Amino acid sequence: MKSLLLATAIAILPMTAFAADPLFDQARLTEHVKVLSDDSFEGRGPATAGETKTVAYIAEQYAKAGLQPGGDKGKDGKRAWTQDVPLGRFDIDGAVAASFTVGGKAVPLVQGDDIAIRASMTGQKAVSLKDTPIVWAGYGVKAPERNWDDFKGLDVKGKIIVVLINDADFETGQGDFGGKAMTYYGRWTYKYEEAARLGAAGVLIVHETGPASYGWATVKNSNTNTMFDIVRKDATKAHTAVESWITRDVAVKLFADAGLDFEAEKKKAQSRDFQPVELKGATFSTDFKVKPEVIVSKNVVGLLPGKTHPDEYVIYSGHWDHLGIGRPDAKGDSIYNGAVDNATGTAAVIEMGRAFASGPRPDRSIVFLTVTAEEKGLLGSEYYAANPVYPLGKTVAVFNTDALSPLGPTRDFNVSGDAKQDLLDLLIAKGKAEGRVFTPDPTPEAGHFYRSDHFPFAKRGVPAISFGSGIDVIGGKPGEAMAWAEAYTKDKYHQPADEWSADWRMDGMVADLTLLHDLGSDLANSRTWPEWGEGSEFKATRDATKAERK
Repeated sequence: MKSLLLATAIAILPMTAFAADPLFDQARLTEHVKVLSDDSFEGRGPATAGETKTVAYIAEQYAKAGLQPGGDKGKDGKRAWTQDVPLGRFDIDGAVAASFTVGGKAVPLVQGDDIAIRASMTGQKAVSLKDTPIVWAGYGVKAPERNWDDFKGLDVKGKIIVVLINDADFETGQGDFGGKAMTYYGRWTYKYEEAARLGAAGVLIVHETGPASYGWATVKNSNTNTMFDIVRKDATKAHTAVESWITRDVAVKLFADAGLDFEAEKKKAQSRDFQPVELKGATFSTDFKVKPEVIVSKNVVGLLPGKTHPDEYVIYSGHWDHLGIGRPDAKGDSIYNGAVDNATGTAAVIEMGRAFASGPRPDRSIVFLTVTAEEKGLLGSEYYAANPVYPLGKTVAVFNTDALSPLGPTRDFNVSGDAKQDLLDLLIAKGKAEGRVFTPDPTPEAGHFYRSDHFPFAKRGVPAISFGSGIDVIGGKPGEAMAWAEAYTKDKYHQPADEWSADWRMDGMVADLTLLHDLGSDLANSRTWPEWGEGSEFKATRDATKAERK
């Protein structure tokens, strides 16, 4: 998630009128979104009939747009439209039994209501824990460069750890983790990884809407569904047997039953002096079966070869997948259509390909990449970045589109999590030239930078951003767009209600794509190599490949 809540309304500023741009057609954008989010695509789940239909549609549209196949090479040396992405697929097989025992009294936990247990991704076919000790470990962080250790040498092997989401600065906005801006230590992925490194039996992340930046419905729907991971030699080094969330109410009761005050313990966790404790007389039990298998999903890759520097690449990306078919909502709807998230971004990549293919051939090559399994942990982009079809050292920049707004043109725009890089400076300057203003991320504590498909590229040094439509809609009532975005996050994000609507406007997407096209065109017809700013955690990695860029 995504960029709909990355900006707040700003003062009305003068701007250039949005003229109709023949490069981007509203009707075509609408048709792509409508088709991709139709019930017949079954929510575009990886390794389903919905994937087959989605991949075929995108490849067909790439071809019609005038692109060349840009994926894996066959034995004949010709490229396919796709890149194979081998993934582990994991499903819970049957019911999930889970409970606490505190002071000898069993406290049952209902899957989806009280707890959200993911299908184990360790490769085991059954998980059975009986009366496993529980350790309270604050934010679950080991950060030696910050002189921070929430475990203080406590052996958690074979135990369940309870941790908070986000990092220790979230509540106060200041401290050793840089204030409100979430570090990677605050992400749920880190919590699971650290628990695996320490040999824990499992993790219970306490959900709170503020620090998580999304509600329980999102947690439930994302974690009780089919799980995917890249194929690993030893999955236990990355995953514990039990990876789960519990509601705040469940956590409060657990702590109270064990003689602790949740709020008091939470406050203690904000200090490096925090001491982990084993919850006295409290244990956790669970029993469920898992169906593991290896499947091959697809990234879809279109290519427009450059005329003078074809071995240098600008990438436009977006994820084609959503959650597929899952738990029915209150209306009985079980298809998670993913219209905003991310049929809009997929439509953007398709039409960006058409725009470039219909114009003068750029000097550098341009890659149009729609990736799989973003909703399962950025796995399609992670796989591409780990196994690039085109060398990352000669990749100029990545422009990712994820959940573009259907509300109409805006005066502002944003990106998922601000970062020090030339690419953002160039985007801001180009936006200003086109009458738009950049709104910095007002919720850096949400960790948006780590939550979209640009991140696997960024952590390998490639300058990358995930673009967000603004929220200061031209002609909109004050607060109207923010209210829409908040309602979307609450009632539609990762839910069956994320469906196409006939009242959506695509002229805002046209303005967004025009901005991204114009900057990409500048880069594709220049010798410019954007760099990371001083102090960026990605600069050293990029600098290590500098010899490739001559």
